Amino acid sequence: MKLALEQRHEEFREEVRAFLQENLPADLAEAGRLTTSVFVEPEFSLPWQRILYEKGWVAPHWPEQYGGPGWDEMQKYIFASECARAGAPSLSPMGLQMVGPCIMGFGTQAQKDYYLPRILAGEDYWCQGYSEPGAGSDLASLKLQAVSDGEDYVLNGSKIWTTHAHHANRMFCLVRTNSDGKPQRGITFLLLDMTLPGIKVDPIITLAGEHEVNQVFFDEVRVPKSGRLGEEDDGWTVAKYLLEFERGGGSSAGLEVALERVAAIAVAESDNGATVARDSGFARRYADACIALEAVKITEQRVAAALAGGQNPGAASSMLKTARTETMQRIDELAVEAAGPYGNVEQITARQPGANMEMIGPRHSVTAMPRYLNNRAGSIYGGSNEVQRNVMAKLLLGL
Repeated sequence: MKLALEQRHEEFREEVRAFLQENLPADLAEAGRLTTSVFVEPEFSLPWQRILYEKGWVAPHWPEQYGGPGWDEMQKYIFASECARAGAPSLSPMGLQMVGPCIMGFGTQAQKDYYLPRILAGEDYWCQGYSEPGAGSDLASLKLQAVSDGEDYVLNGSKIWTTHAHHANRMFCLVRTNSDGKPQRGITFLLLDMTLPGIKVDPIITLAGEHEVNQVFFDEVRVPKSGRLGEEDDGWTVAKYLLEFERGGGSSAGLEVALERVAAIAVAESDNGATVARDSGFARRYADACIALEAVKITEQRVAAALAGGQNPGAASSMLKTARTETMQRIDELAVEAAGPYGNVEQITARQPGANMEMIGPRHSVTAMPRYLNNRAGSIYGGSNEVQRNVMAKLLLGL
């Protein structure tokens, strides 16, 4: 595991910077900077995905045989870091980072041939059907029924907290195909079309005032069995594999940029007569966040090294998910503190990309509180951090 930049990596950084300067449209960069979530609206993320697709850079973590660029771990980190600094809108992780690797690992050749090129090109936009009312962190207790009927499964039930289901044309979904024995043994993993008759999507508005998540209802929805990934009743195996990518995926580059943004806000506010940048308590908390970020970066490198060596990240992905989300929340708290009173002004319309409404207060304050509110979910999604600590206790400490 090498952390120092070699000459070829310095040259690659310059190549990425030049590409971003020439190819990242200003309106997409503005959308990236104003986004307060992991998920950018597809009207901004998909155009950027198509640009990266044409360049061959859309899936840094995919093997070359499936369309990846063949980068080493340092190149992947450099690319993520430069994109974050340039304000490039993040691409939806559901297809590229989550279900795509699962299709590579468990899909039939026909499924790989059909879905993987469409994921790369952005032709399919995916959502994740995991959580249910009453089955959040205890995912094995899910109840969405899938009854076998000829060449189809017939689905009845609902999913909740389904991010961007109102945009998605595809869902990867966990369903209950057997209620006998251990609950994990009766779960099946399905790939399905969101336009099938009987699917209804209802919005859920978040604390930040945004429509990002939804509840999805299934009423006698017929899903072809050709959409099953892996064996019937063995979807838990696929789900665990996917969760390792969800928990271990991502990059600390965005956290680095967020921490740099906090420092810039603190200095700007101090110039306006505030004292936050000179406050010893704030400085200590900022230093603590810097140390936590370094720990995240090292853990990230460990997970990347495991993946590069053909291993699954295992418990290290739980460590990384916990450390990354809690560091993110720590940085968000600092941003709200640094922004001061203007950070508490709700300006949902003004912070929409391209909005012609004048912002109240400094531009750097408009996203501080929405990011804080949105990212409170970070320690819950992908398996709550309490669950992650149980995983670590069992697999690492033998408790």
